[in-house]
Amino acid sequence: LIINRDTPPFDNADMRRAIALGLDRKAFIDIISEGQGDIGGVMQPLPEGVWGMPQDVLQTLPGYDPDVQKNRSEARQIMQRLGYGPDRRLALKVSTRNVPPFRDPAVILTDQLKEVFIDGELEIVETALWYPKMYRKDYKIGLNLTGGGVDDPDQQFYENYACGAARNYTGYCNPELEKMFDQQSMESDEGKRKRLVWEIERKLAEDGARPIIFYNRFAYCWQSQVKGWTMMVNSIVNNFRMEDVWVDK
Repeated sequence: LIINRDTPPFDNADMRRAIALGLDRKAFIDIISEGQGDIGGVMQPLPEGVWGMPQDVLQTLPGYDPDVQKNRSEARQIMQRLGYGPDRRLALKVSTRNVPPFRDPAVILTDQLKEVFIDGELEIVETALWYPKMYRKDYKIGLNLTGGGVDDPDQQFYENYACGAARNYTGYCNPELEKMFDQQSMESDEGKRKRLVWEIERKLAEDGARPIIFYNRFAYCWQSQVKGWTMMVNSIVNNFRMEDVWVDK
């Protein structure tokens, strides 16, 4: 979920929190991937992800409590404090790229936003125009896919959340938090590094930096005559160099 935090009313942290609290992540997984997905934060969830938060810790983040109705009740209270409600709803466009992995969950997102007094009209954008539109911040709320080539905090934090990073599409910039990126990167003790990573995760979630909705799962299929290929369990993009692969006929 991408939110233009430079444009009112989304420059208000309470508004961003209300939106995060309105998400029903399990519904996305059940509809999009027939239940074959995972709920996680910035880092890939356990067990495939090494750095993912344990469930009891993850569920303390805004919007991750499995009691969706409780979350939405809190979200509606926040929205009413901000002046919105059943008789004064927030109308806006929900922007996304015109390909199924973006478009399909965006349809669900617009429906879920109605639960917190936001009436979203889906805006489908062709691929050639989508990324320039994001960089211009020509949107209010949108749905984007975040891809990761390797399960490592450095790749995720510096690439997607560091000030000025090329794939930091929302332009999120928190210099104080970026110091923690450096701190966790230099930490040699894995246990201490994990705790730092989880602390960064919490701050990103509380700030509504780029709420992660769900992790999808995909299946591989290959012909029996293809030999020497090792299936990856946590990426679709880091095993395409096939030096050791051959065809036996």
